[in-house]
Amino acid sequence: MRHRLEDAFGSQLSPYEVIGDPKDLESARALAQESQHDGRYQFEWWALGKIAARPAHDKKKGADAGIDGITNFFDDNSGKAKKIVVQVKSGHVTLDQVGYLKGVMDREKASIGVFITLEEPTRPMDKEAASAGFYEPEHFPGLRYPRLQILTIEDLLSGKRIEYPRLAPEVTFKRAERKRKMDGSEQTQLL
Repeated sequence: MRHRLEDAFGSQLSPYEVIGDPKDLESARALAQESQHDGRYQFEWWALGKIAARPAHDKKKGADAGIDGITNFFDDNSGKAKKIVVQVKSGHVTLDQVGYLKGVMDREKASIGVFITLEEPTRPMDKEAASAGFYEPEHFPGLRYPRLQILTIEDLLSGKRIEYPRLAPEVTFKRAERKRKMDGSEQTQLL
């Protein structure tokens, strides 16, 4: 909903606050550990929202096949979007999980993979991610983006984003119709 509001109103959007949205590492950790209201899934969806990725599955549909979220981008005129697959981990993370994401990237023919973690990655995890190499857009030689990126929740809270070609508008979500604020006598319908 936040993305739709920003699409619809842009700079005219009045300041607002999302109640319950983690603002720091401790509140993100608390959300991940909350069990009464499906905190793990809420944490996952919150983290995906921080990078404008959509959830890859409904929490009631069982195993996620190694993909928690997906985002898409264009870097050519083919009309075919490139895929970024995302895994979100709120607990202890291991080198094997990063290696598993590399396999998921290959299986899904994803250009880039992103591993989001509440914990700091270990040096071997960083090395495994680096071993995935770089994504280089065919039509823009010389531009290089890490194929497997590890982002911590602290990175996301500080505004760090996925590295990928941002040569066209984001296409993961359908954009909301642009709206303008009206005076008090007129009303605007939110999508």
